[in-house]
Amino acid sequence: MPGKPLKKSLKKPLRPRREATVSDAVRHQQAFEQYLRTECHLAANTVAAYCRDLRRFYQWLAGRRLAALRVSELAGYTAWLSEEGLAAGSVARHLASLKVFFRFLQLEGELTENQAELLNSPKLWQRVPQVMTPGQVDALLTSPRKSDGHVLRDRALLEVLYATGCRVSEVANVALRDLHLRERYLVCRGKGDKQRIAHLGDRAVEAVHKYLTEERGELAAKKSPAPEWLFLSSRGARLRRERVWELIKRYAARVGAPPEISPHSLRHSFATHLLAGGADLRRVQEMLGHASIATTQIYTHVDHTRLKRVHEQFHPRG
Repeated sequence: MPGKPLKKSLKKPLRPRREATVSDAVRHQQAFEQYLRTECHLAANTVAAYCRDLRRFYQWLAGRRLAALRVSELAGYTAWLSEEGLAAGSVARHLASLKVFFRFLQLEGELTENQAELLNSPKLWQRVPQVMTPGQVDALLTSPRKSDGHVLRDRALLEVLYATGCRVSEVANVALRDLHLRERYLVCRGKGDKQRIAHLGDRAVEAVHKYLTEERGELAAKKSPAPEWLFLSSRGARLRRERVWELIKRYAARVGAPPEISPHSLRHSFATHLLAGGADLRRVQEMLGHASIATTQIYTHVDHTRLKRVHEQFHPRG
């Protein structure tokens, strides 16, 4: 999971108790959340993810003392997560959260050793992302109708997602001050609150301009003071990322896209289509905001048509 290096807490250490109680769980979770926010300066979504994972861990813990847990027992937590139906990737993320939490308790003086560090994450196959064809993307981007209520907003939203390759949460958090329509770009804030410039094409610029001039004002008038966000809800508030996911899933179903298509598929498609068109991997890495090029390289395995052409051209028996 994303985040900044843990720092030594300056607050009074939590005092260990003989037995784990409900108050212990609440105390630990509140202190951990405050630590992540105020001392590690993690993004709100990252903090929320850590805290969700921690609540699930305490559900499994069922009153047992943290200090008494051995690695063999924590391995049982891994098995329990799998039995709960979590995929290997989700289990790995939960274990990453747990390791951070145990390191925090060490810093606070509550634990003398971090048994969680001895846990191995489940082996993960690097899954090939679900990608739409250009034709499927075109159908999706033009699928919003007047009967949907906010056709201009939704079309602008979809165009921006595909034009920039931004994450849903990044687009949901774009403010008007971040938009530079004349210069054809916007500033988005990614994981770790890192800023990057995301460029807009002709269709995205046109769709956003139409939304701003013909629809956003009506939505903004429902909220006081005037909202700063680019994309607004029907009540004039910031369009939450959960709502964006709902909209994309609805429009994907409308155009008959495969059920595996998710809101993240527009980002996957953005990267894959750029690489298929000959874009440099390093430039795509910058546009996606990936810290490591290894993360971007997975998209080189997606364009099967291009790989087939390369194989036929260069393999001795192609």
